[in-house]
Amino acid sequence: MSVTIEDIKTELKRLVLPDGGDLISRDMVRAIVIEGKSVRFVIEAPSPEIARQMEPLRAAAQKIVTDLDGIETATVALTAHAESAPKAPPPKLKIGGHPTPQDGPTKPAGIDRILAIGSGKGGVGKSTVSSNLAVALAREGRRVGLLDADIYGPSQPRMMGVNAAPKAAGEDMMMPLEAFGVKMISIGLMLDPDQAVVWRGPMLMGALQQLLGKVVWGELDVLIVDLPPGTGDVQLSLCQKTELTGAIIVSTPQDVALIDARKALDMFKKLDTPVLGMIENMSTYICPECGNEAHLFGHGGVKQEAEDLRIPFLGALPIDLDTRLAGDAGTPIAAGESNMAKAYATIAKGLIKDGIA
Repeated sequence: MSVTIEDIKTELKRLVLPDGGDLISRDMVRAIVIEGKSVRFVIEAPSPEIARQMEPLRAAAQKIVTDLDGIETATVALTAHAESAPKAPPPKLKIGGHPTPQDGPTKPAGIDRILAIGSGKGGVGKSTVSSNLAVALAREGRRVGLLDADIYGPSQPRMMGVNAAPKAAGEDMMMPLEAFGVKMISIGLMLDPDQAVVWRGPMLMGALQQLLGKVVWGELDVLIVDLPPGTGDVQLSLCQKTELTGAIIVSTPQDVALIDARKALDMFKKLDTPVLGMIENMSTYICPECGNEAHLFGHGGVKQEAEDLRIPFLGALPIDLDTRLAGDAGTPIAAGESNMAKAYATIAKGLIKDGIA
């Protein structure tokens, strides 16, 4: 008889927590998925500090599920809610002033390639792809930076599990933070998380200029820039003022998203920025209960678009609950060993092989 999710929960109830209760009664188990003879799920701790003490419990949970009749492998990820911390700007560094004049496009010293990750519209998973692609590249041995250029809606601090303010490095420079082998910076690290950014174009351009050029990035093989959705001031400034290697477009496969993706493609063409490829996100959905495959947003639309425009198709990524949970908890799915991590690793290896990253 096949193992069910209830069977797994029953086994996990045997693991008693030091302060009482078990993984199930304390509601710490997320996203149980059974695929044939393999099982994967997430244990979500209430804080990073507690998560660091739970590795023996994670290993025990993995073993107890692997020992079930009919199960050959189990993969258990351990995540935690990111703890909030007060945000404060680095000393003597004002973010959001008007840009300073510069002669033509520039690139910070020590950075080999700069890749912009863009999309025509919001909600297609561009930021999730950016953070996980950065982590996947770092795991392949690349020296990677991640710049969160979504000034109005910075999400990388949460997704990367980083919540400290950057430290100053001299009069007007700051140090990036590091997580999962990736150096990263975001305006979200310097503002109250509930504070809205109400800036016009010149202040946006000034902030982008500072986040790019006033950070001590060191030696990087690639800097990934997570752009805001659309075709606005940030995209225009980045393409005109920075020596970009090129852009990667993320889209879901349905027609509405592709209409906006075409606008992003046209923008990069008008700004003489090479489009290095397209990624189809939310390409398919596998039901964790029955294994049925469904195409909630269509399927293959981005690949077809790339073929029609003679742009490289870099890969397809499914809708995955684990990915969302991992991002919310500050541990990118690409940092683990799941099938989704392998999917991001495949795209990362392709970028390296093609000389893009």
